[in-house]
Amino acid sequence: MNKHGKIFIVEDDQTIVTLLKNHLSQTYDVFSVSNFRAIKQEVEEVNPDLVLMDITLPYFNGFYWTTEIRKSQTMPIIFISSSDDEMDMVMALDMGGDDFISKPFSLTILDAKISAFLRRVHQFTNDTYQIDQFTLSREGVLSNGKEQIALSPTENKILTILFTHQNQVVTKEELLEKLWENESFIDQNTLSVNMTRLRKKVQPLGFDRIHTVRGVGYLLK
Repeated sequence: MNKHGKIFIVEDDQTIVTLLKNHLSQTYDVFSVSNFRAIKQEVEEVNPDLVLMDITLPYFNGFYWTTEIRKSQTMPIIFISSSDDEMDMVMALDMGGDDFISKPFSLTILDAKISAFLRRVHQFTNDTYQIDQFTLSREGVLSNGKEQIALSPTENKILTILFTHQNQVVTKEELLEKLWENESFIDQNTLSVNMTRLRKKVQPLGFDRIHTVRGVGYLLK
């Protein structure tokens, strides 16, 4: 049977790893951490299409490892946490996670989230978007002609929407609706967290084209 992608599980509770492996390996190639001191290295070696990341881990926590992975890789990262603390959720997204699911979680919801993310990774069209010297590729690499920055899938989706509506105000509702179509279930709060992160991330390229239209939405010009 043809597997639909590679998933890497970063979780130290063996029961959960076994449960996830048994369940997910029906559809995907599933890998899990063997050395908790070298998670970034293992992720680079496996080069998965998606990472499931627990927050509480031996040595360093999931936030730390996500920041490390994000330095070089852009695959979707879904956090799994035993706490449904909103602060953890915001932290997870802030550190470069794309989604968040609390234990005990429903495998059906997890399946839906995973397949939505993987579908989204594969569904971008071929075109690159451009504004002046800046180009955005469908893989989510923003370039100013000299340097480039890799965006996370959610950041890429947001920027792609803004690029396709250059010089037009995109309302928050419109943005959320488009993100939801792609099963990125984020709300107004998460949207502004993502926007802040996106702006900060593209700053080194001198990309300051995202404008907030107070009370309405955002504008790329």
